[in-house]
Formats: sequence, C-alpha cells, structure tokens
Amino acid sequence: MCGELRVEQDGQPVVLMGWVNRRRDHGNLIFLDVRDRSGITQVVLDKEVSGEAHAKAEAARSEYVVAVKGKVQRRGAGLENPNMPTGAIEVVASELLLLNEAKTPPFSPADDAIANEEVRLKYRYLDLRRTEMQYNFALRSRVAMAIRNYLVEQGFLEIETPFMTRSTPEGARDYLVPSRVHAGHFYALPQSPQIFKQILMISGFDKYFQIARCFRDEDLRADRQPEFTQIDLEMSFPQQEKVFRVVEGFLTAAFKTASISLTTPFVQMTYDDAIKNYGIDKPDMRLPAMVSLTAELTPELRETLKIEKELPVLGFVIPKAGTLSGTQKRALVEEIRATFGDCGLDFLDVARLKTNDAFAPLASTIEAKLSSAEPSTGTDADLIIVVTPKIGTPAKWNFDPQWIYKRVGALRLQLAAKFADKHGRFVKTGTEADFKFLWVTDFPMYEWDEETKVWNAAHHPFTSPHEEDIKAGRLTNDKGAVRALAYDIVLNGTELGSGSIRIHRQDVQAEIFRSLGMSDAEAKERFGFFLDALEYGTPPHGGIALGLDRIVMILAGATSLREVIAFPKTAKAIDLMVDAPTPVSDQQMRELHLKTVVRS
Repeated sequence: MCGELRVEQDGQPVVLMGWVNRRRDHGNLIFLDVRDRSGITQVVLDKEVSGEAHAKAEAARSEYVVAVKGKVQRRGAGLENPNMPTGAIEVVASELLLLNEAKTPPFSPADDAIANEEVRLKYRYLDLRRTEMQYNFALRSRVAMAIRNYLVEQGFLEIETPFMTRSTPEGARDYLVPSRVHAGHFYALPQSPQIFKQILMISGFDKYFQIARCFRDEDLRADRQPEFTQIDLEMSFPQQEKVFRVVEGFLTAAFKTASISLTTPFVQMTYDDAIKNYGIDKPDMRLPAMVSLTAELTPELRETLKIEKELPVLGFVIPKAGTLSGTQKRALVEEIRATFGDCGLDFLDVARLKTNDAFAPLASTIEAKLSSAEPSTGTDADLIIVVTPKIGTPAKWNFDPQWIYKRVGALRLQLAAKFADKHGRFVKTGTEADFKFLWVTDFPMYEWDEETKVWNAAHHPFTSPHEEDIKAGRLTNDKGAVRALAYDIVLNGTELGSGSIRIHRQDVQAEIFRSLGMSDAEAKERFGFFLDALEYGTPPHGGIALGLDRIVMILAGATSLREVIAFPKTAKAIDLMVDAPTPVSDQQMRELHLKTVVRS
C-alpha cells in the first residue's frame, strides 16, 4: 500500500497501485505522488532508468489510475519530507502502467478543504478520495467493529429486524412504501426497531443488538439525516444501571479506537436537576452550571432594582472569555436584551452595581457565588451574567416554572459559543477532558401539546412510568407529574442516545394508550399484535439506541453528519450525486395503484 513504505524497505522491489495525487515535471525526472487510502508515496520516473516509463509519466495527470513497478530508495540527505509518513523514501520506477485516464475534476481530492459542499456532494466519489474523508470512514469502521465485538463478548446476539413494516407512532413522519399486491395499503420504513426488539425479548432472546438502519421523514439539520444508523440493544430483566454499564463498556471500546480513554461510571443527573442547573435536558458539562441568586436578591433589593419579587434569579459564568472593554460590555448587554426580546426577562449589570456604594456588597456576593461554580478561574477574564425577571412578568405569559431556567440555559450556550475561541476547553485536543459524558434520568412521561391541547408521550408509548406514580393515580389525575423510567446519554451537549425500561404488562400498556387518548379499539387496530404478545409471559425488559453517526462525527472532529455518512442527503433531503428523489413512470404508478394530485 502507498502509505506503508518506510526506510526499512530500502532496496526492496515493490508494486504500487493508486491515483496520481500530484505530478511534477523536472525534465528528465518526473515525480508522481501516488495515493491510495493508506497514504501517499513519491514515485520517481527517471528517463535514464526507463525511458518508456518516463514517456508514460509525461501523459499522466491528476487522478489518473496507475500501477508502478520499481525499487524503494532512501531519499538523499536534506530531501526528506517530514510531513509525510513515507517522506524518508521514494520509489524509483522501472515500469509504469496507465490503468485509466481521468477528466479534470471539479476539485482536487489532494486539497484539504473544498468550500462548496453542493459540489462535494454531487461528485461524492471524488470527495470520498480526500484524506480527511478516508480517515473518517476508516474510523467509522473501527468504531462499529469495536462496538460489535464488545457486545458479542457480553453475550448479545445480533439479530436483524424488518425494513418493511407497519406504520407506528414514534415521534416523526414515516417514509411510506405502497404495496403493489395490496392496493391502497402501505408499508412503512422503520423509525427504529422498537416493537420488534421488544418482541425479541418476549421470544426469549434476552440480549439483542443490531447496528440498525432507521428512517425518519423530518426536517433536516447538520446532525440529522432522513436515514441514519443506530446502535440498538435490548435486555431482559435489567435494572437501569445494568443498561448504563453495558453502554459505558461499548463506548469505552469505541473511543479507544481513536486513542481516547474514558473514565466510568459516567455522571448521572435527573431531568429536573438538569433543567434547574443547566436549563436544558442535554447539558454541556464543560461549562459551569447556572447558579440561583434568588436568596441573595431579597424582596427589598428586588423592589429597588425593579425585579419581580417571586420568580427565580439566575446567574452563570463563561470562563476565560477575555477582558471586555466598557464599550464591549455595553454592546453585549444590548445584544443580550435583543436576544431575549420582550419576554419578561432582563440583564443585571453586576459591573455597574460595583460602582454604586449601596450595591457594591451585593455585587461582591454575586461574583463570589458565581465564581465558586468554576473554581479553576475566578479572574477578570470570566464573563459573569445575571438574568432577572421584570416586574409583572407572570402576567405577561402563562407561567411555566421551568421556562426561566430553559431560557437562561439557552443564553448560556449562545454566549459560550460566542466566546468559544477564547475558551480553552472547547478546543478539541483529543484528551479525556474534552469528552464530558452524562446520564440524564427520570424524564417526564408526558408532554403537553399547546396546539392540539393533548398530552403526548415524551419518549414513546412503550416506556414504563415509575411504579409509585402508577400507584398514586397520576396517569389520570396529574400527567405532568408522572416520571418515566427513561434515560438519555449526553456528550458535550449532544444527545447520543435515548432508552427506557419498557412496559411488560398488557394491562399497563393498555392503560398508557388510554391515557394518551387512544381508545381500546384504536389501540387494538394499531398494536393488536403487540398487545396480544404481551399476554404470553413477557419478561421485564429495557434498552437503548445510540446514534452511530453522531459518535463518529464527534470522534472525527466533524461538524456535520454528512462528513461521516458515505452518501448523505442535503438539508432538503436530496441526493445530489444520483439526483434523487425523482418522478417515476406512469406504468410504475399504475402498478402501485397511485396517481399524483397537484394541489393549488
């Protein structure tokens, strides 16, 4: 392989095959950098060694496919290239074959970066030749193999589930496949193998896994694709902690392939604590938590400062944001106010409080409490933010006690991103400190849909609620207080996966369907086969699914899933390389009993 040769092979005969990465013509000497996925070797075509090979090299151009026969030779003193693993040697060619020519490409795979992503996606076969992309997919292969090997060693069986199944509610729109044989009927591509993996537990396969292809018809973004791959697993008779240990084990194996060691067990936090401390259910633990300043700002102080008396006051620190001038601070204050809009929240300028003798002690107290949340700093380079509710705020909107925490948490992340270039821990260095894992537990069982005025399943309708919430009758009397045995695994503010302990009793599953407004008849129609299966000795079971694409994206240091999926779609769900989706023929439409209706 082109990237394997070293000085130890000096004098040995070799045959290399690959693409011409670059060509340099020095008259009697022509240099070809020959590339394959392992790397690049410099090939020397010397007219005096082989006139025929030299003549062929004159015709060679970038991206020609070539075969080279020659001898490895150590480069002369001062001619080594320390930037190439093979930079200490070259191959002196005795024969050269031009196996295939190449048109002038729209961009060179030899380039480190290509600005136009649409061009990259249209010519994906060229884009994938680039060193960065070759690395990403070699990494993806190693990660997938490490996970598979770990789970097999733990006694899991790899079992495939169907691509063509029935439509079930899982939070997104289904991709539908019309049936030619059964007119007017449709299969659905799976959003996940959820029901099938639960049925595998009923079938006695106590440890199942699958690196599964899944499909969701939803709006796209950098970390979302219509078809994606997840590490899907299910276990019989598990406690929640057992699922956690299995996931931590295969993540440790996966990260080891990128030479990163992880410390387990990971930190755990309830959903309520995550919202209270970070304002989000997927906290980025590289930043200090939010701090409540409600007790420090007494009702008397609030009245003087025109702050609502009853609602929380929150503060946070962005460490090492850099020293800001007075003008920069005032501009930041206005930017923050513009971000919040007229939503009942405001910004308390602690620096200005310090200049007022009456409020200087309060400012010092606030700074001390916030700095204690980030003990490694506490300097003038820290950015201290305090957010307060305005007088009369509760009357401005239907008050949600968590709303302030969520809004301030969003501001915290916005400012962290703004100052990320000055925040050393957001610079990827490949050390364990760069990867902060977290388990978030005890999610709400239901979420309120303001548009439809109904309660929906926050996770999915097969998630088990806490036993004490069932016994307390909250499924019917207080849905907002019901906690699910659901959990997420989070890394640096990115949700890698979700899972739960499932419902294994038919009567409880039927009650959950009813609590979601589904009649018994509707539940029977949509899930009759599953409800029937639950009546035949279903063991307690639970599992999780993690996004393989997201894990590889983070390990590769990429910012988009498109960098780690071989043939991805654009943000408009278009494959530019094959030009899909496309219309189909009238004959195909007739066979599927379909016709297109254009709505005005």
